[in-house]
Parts: sequence; C-alpha cells; structure tokens
Amino acid sequence: MKTQKLVIQAGRTEHQYWKDLWNYRELFYFLAWRDILVRYKQTAVGIAWALIRPFLTMLVFTVVFGNIAKLPSDGAPYPILVFAAMLPWQFFANALSECSNSLIVNANLVSKVYFPRLIVPTSSVIVSFVDFMISGIILLGLMAWYNFVPDWKIIMLPLFIAIAFGASIGAGLWLAALNVEYRDFRYIVPFIVQFGLYISPVGFSSSVVPEQWRLLYSLNPMVGVIDGFRWAILGGNSTIYMPGFVLSVGLVLLSLISGVWYFRKMERTFADVI
Repeated sequence: MKTQKLVIQAGRTEHQYWKDLWNYRELFYFLAWRDILVRYKQTAVGIAWALIRPFLTMLVFTVVFGNIAKLPSDGAPYPILVFAAMLPWQFFANALSECSNSLIVNANLVSKVYFPRLIVPTSSVIVSFVDFMISGIILLGLMAWYNFVPDWKIIMLPLFIAIAFGASIGAGLWLAALNVEYRDFRYIVPFIVQFGLYISPVGFSSSVVPEQWRLLYSLNPMVGVIDGFRWAILGGNSTIYMPGFVLSVGLVLLSLISGVWYFRKMERTFADVI
C-alpha cells in the first residue's frame, strides 16, 4: 500500500501565492487576535491606553494651536477638528510601528514554517485598526459634548478609512521588509512617526498652508487622508484641496503597489536573514 506525502511549499507562481493567502486565512485571524489580546496585557489601565494617548495629544494641540495660536477651525469646535485628524494619524503611526517589527517579533514562526509572509504585517494593521475603532469613542463623546452633528458627507468616511488602510499597509510592508535586512530601522521608525506628526495637519487645518505650497505639502500622503477625514466628519466649511488630494491618493496607491512588490521580492530571504 502506497503512502501519500503532503508537501508544503511556497507558491511557485503569483496566482498560487494569493491562493495560499486565502488558504492561510485562519493564521491571519490567529495572529491578529493574539496581538490584540497581549497588546495591553499586564497594564494598569489596559485597553484604556487606546483612549488616553490620543485624548492627551488632542488636549495639547487644542491648547497650543487653538487657544494660543488662534488658528482657524473650519467652523467646528477645535477639539473636534484635531481629533478628526488624530484618528487616521494614530492608525497610520501605530500601524507603522507594529508592521516594522512584526517579522522580527515572529522570527521563530517565519524561520520554521512556510506560509505567505504577507500575513504577518497585514495582521498587525488589523490590531492598529482596533485601536482606531476604540479611539472613535472619544470623537463621539466630543460630538455629544459640543452638540455637533455631521452632515451627509459622513457616509463617505469608509472611503477615507480604506485610503488610510492603503497608506498603512503600503508603508508598513516597506518598513517590515527593510527592518529584516537593516535593523537600524527599529530606531528610524520612531523618528519617522514623531517627525510625521509635526509635518502632517493634525493640530491645525491644512488650509493655513499658503496656496502656492499646498501641492508640495500634499507630497505627504497623510495630508490627503486627514483632509478627507475632516471633510467627511466636519462637513460645513471644511473643503478638500482636490489637486493635493489626488496627488496624495496617487502616492498611497504607489506605496501600496511598490510595498507589495518589494515585500514579495525580499520574502524568500526572510527565513535566512531573520
């Protein structure tokens, strides 16, 4: 009687690789759920950290830019203006931090078992999205406090969430692959996140940027994402600078496509290098 052998190997074609992604979807769920469970384990306030950090940042920006600098708020209460930007920015920043270290943290799994490595960083983005959803409670609370009701534009919010996902996954894949090859990125990523916070329109409206610099400013892909969130949430006088928005979305698509390409190119070396 002949015995059958099951051979597990990497997909030899792109079609087979994407099919493997679907076949290993339970591993994706497991990694995401595991990271969610351990994220705030053994902390005094637990998941409340997902509320405390953006709330305190919002308070600082409101005082500095709203009360002291007296910058315009697009006709909305300044705390809501800031928090409408804090939501996508915190999602993006957390996703970068989690994705960049995801392969290193799961080194034992990556080096011993075959599965599409793309699962690891993308599952980290889901963990950051959970924080995003929890932080949304603060925005709802602010709206209730100021008796602020969004208009019909709020139905477009899922579109801008999808763009934020694309930006997070694209940049995250680049950093995850680079961090395996060059461990310097564990020090570079926190700097990128901190620097990006100040050059993105989180504490202020992008309308304060002079018109002649708006397009250049939109080379930061998060400008279009943040402007989109504010347009959908604030409604009213909030506007989108369309040339800059199109440029930002184009850069998000470019980072996503190139991120997948570079990650797939380097994927075969991860088990040896890590």
